[in-house]
Amino acid sequence: MTHIDAGAGPAEVHPVRAPVRAGGLTAAEVAERVARGQVNDVPVRSSRSLTEIVRANVLTRFNAIIGVLWLIMLFVAPIQDSLFGFVILANTGIGIVQEWRAKQTLDSLAVIGEARPTVRRDGVAAEVGTGEIVLDDLLEVGPGDKIVVDGVCVEADGLEIDESLLTGEADPVLKRPGATVMSGSFVVAGGGAYQAAKVGREAYAAQLAEEASRFTLVHSELRTGISTILKYVTWMMVPTAVGLVVSQLVVKHSALKDSVARTVGGIVPMVPEGLVLLTSVAFAIGVIRLGRRQCLVQELPAIEGLARVDTVCLDKTGTLTEGGMDVSELRALDGYDEAYVRRVLGALGESDPRPNASLRAIIDAYPDSEEWRCVESLPFSSARKYSGATFSEGDGQASTWLLGAPDVLLPDGSPALAETGRLNERGLRVLLLARAGGDLDDPGITRSVTPAALVVLEQRLRPDAAGTLGYFTAQNVRAKVISGDNVVSVGAVAAKVGLTGTAVDARRLPADRDGMARVLEEGTVFGRVTPRQKRDMVGALQSRGHTVAMTGDGVNDVLALKDADIGVSMGSGSEATRAVAQIVLLDNSFAGLPSVVAEGRRVIGNITRVATLFLVKTVYSVLLALLVTAWQVEYPFLPRHLTLLSTLTIGVPAFFLALAPNTERARPHFVRRVMRYAVPGGVVAAVATFAAYLVARHHYTGPGSLEAETSAATLTLFLVSMWVLAIIARPYTWWRIALVAAMGAAFLCVLVVPGLQRFFALQLVGTTLPWVAVGIAAVAAAALELLWKWVGRRFPA
Repeated sequence: MTHIDAGAGPAEVHPVRAPVRAGGLTAAEVAERVARGQVNDVPVRSSRSLTEIVRANVLTRFNAIIGVLWLIMLFVAPIQDSLFGFVILANTGIGIVQEWRAKQTLDSLAVIGEARPTVRRDGVAAEVGTGEIVLDDLLEVGPGDKIVVDGVCVEADGLEIDESLLTGEADPVLKRPGATVMSGSFVVAGGGAYQAAKVGREAYAAQLAEEASRFTLVHSELRTGISTILKYVTWMMVPTAVGLVVSQLVVKHSALKDSVARTVGGIVPMVPEGLVLLTSVAFAIGVIRLGRRQCLVQELPAIEGLARVDTVCLDKTGTLTEGGMDVSELRALDGYDEAYVRRVLGALGESDPRPNASLRAIIDAYPDSEEWRCVESLPFSSARKYSGATFSEGDGQASTWLLGAPDVLLPDGSPALAETGRLNERGLRVLLLARAGGDLDDPGITRSVTPAALVVLEQRLRPDAAGTLGYFTAQNVRAKVISGDNVVSVGAVAAKVGLTGTAVDARRLPADRDGMARVLEEGTVFGRVTPRQKRDMVGALQSRGHTVAMTGDGVNDVLALKDADIGVSMGSGSEATRAVAQIVLLDNSFAGLPSVVAEGRRVIGNITRVATLFLVKTVYSVLLALLVTAWQVEYPFLPRHLTLLSTLTIGVPAFFLALAPNTERARPHFVRRVMRYAVPGGVVAAVATFAAYLVARHHYTGPGSLEAETSAATLTLFLVSMWVLAIIARPYTWWRIALVAAMGAAFLCVLVVPGLQRFFALQLVGTTLPWVAVGIAAVAAAALELLWKWVGRRFPA
């Protein structure tokens, strides 16, 4: 026999279970279920295991190619020509270590941010880990709590549950005892308790996705772009390598070992293996840095996404203001006695088991007199903008009261609204206490209310809000405050933290997306925004090409957080908010957001910068192989030469450049932005190097001529590659200049130290050809400068 909730989908079918006692399971019953394995033991993995990390870093397509070539070189050539294999081993080891450190950081943060539902056992409510829930447990829930396992509602006090993450329907569903509740949904209003009917892998949410953070390097423009580039490189590499092998082994009839060594020397630099590694390392280090700032990155591409953000939508409460409030004034209206009003407020506070920040301030200011008895209550909902309760007063009379937004409860032109407006202009939050003439469940109850008092609340501004907004302004990121509060009050608060601009009442926003987008472009502060409107506003901004980040900590922010390009939640926010956000600020500090933006910009901007270095090498390697094949000459380099050049002009500099500060906002079209410079740079380097090599072949004759020719070609290629590095390193700072100079000094050491000359088989013969090589490199450098400027104008990013 099954129980099916009205309107439920096929997943919402639960076996009917014997109802549990109001006090929940006993310790003995819990132990019995644990012994039977009826535990919510869904494995929570916040990152890849060590085995998966090692496998992902070692078993790659390019490592396989390099590994085979390395084994060949170990048998046919001196150890100097096998250095590229040791470099790959070192790089792979670095990648594994960095990702392991990132895993440890994520794992520790995931534990801090893990949800702990409230379970009632032996009549006592206590928080437990989600993995400790057993079948038939009685779980208490309130606003913002996520339904962690499938179950059946046992107690309900105005319980409204949002199932949009499961069904796509934004309207909350009112739940009564006996109704089905689904894991993955969350409470938006009211409270209650439900009995766990499905736990572990049987629960619906467990079938959809894991609850924890994931260390993933996929589904981002950066990773997709690099994969696309590597795919085309592979296609170019195979036929080019075949042609090179044929030309070196068959056409030239060279000695086998020397031919093999030069063939491998031509193939190895075609592989931009360091680019993938450096991207992984940059992301991993980004996770570690953000972890130290108490930022939990639940989806790694969020680092990249936030770097591309140009609009940040801020919910006022929890971001510009702290969660707590204080009652600063109580103004009785229409002749109501203030002492009586205080009793009403005290009773209202007592009637809600899960008060929000506003009601918590009222509870602190007006304790319950215990003379009034709550007959019926209506929890606060961000869609309604008010809460309410019906009381049996101490003298036996019954009364119904509402507490909420004055502009929602009162008609236009009401004197109390004018007073509210003046208070709002000072940045104060105002709630209206009103006596209702109808029943709480009457949809038109607000049409028959009598104002009793204005409750004036003072919000606590976050000390870091002004500095954070100033950062976004300096970074050309537009901030928009979106709040459910009165627009005048929100505007005053925004002005206090330095945010100026037009304030708009969201109730007057156009319904169509284009019209809404036009108003959003012009406005800065938006008040009286409903949860659905927040979602629509995010979509409207995205329709204009904006990359939108949404911050918030309340249940009413969930839909907008889910649809935004990047959702950012406070660690103290509701469980539902943290579940859908890509980034959680565990220390609840809005000031942590600039760190995340800066980290994303550092990673994306620097990877785009150094990717050009790697792909210039790939382009000139492929083109040199084609030129050698066409001219039927020996390949000019041994593997040791290109290992030296790659280390000094790409490997070492790229590592430092990838970790350098970078505040430039990330721009789209990664592949186009990289290739527009890599192709002309690689062509110039290949043509200049091959020209120097051909001149040297005509100049040198006799024994040892090939080594002299190789030395001249190596000098040319190094100088051109150094100029590419010098361009990439701009704008110069002292350490960038020092980095480029150090690489040049290292190569000079190789040329002048006899032991290094012999080790790398580099010796410049005479003075004519070395200076010719320098001259060719100088011409190539000038051509690079002209091409770089022309490409920047012809193909703007």
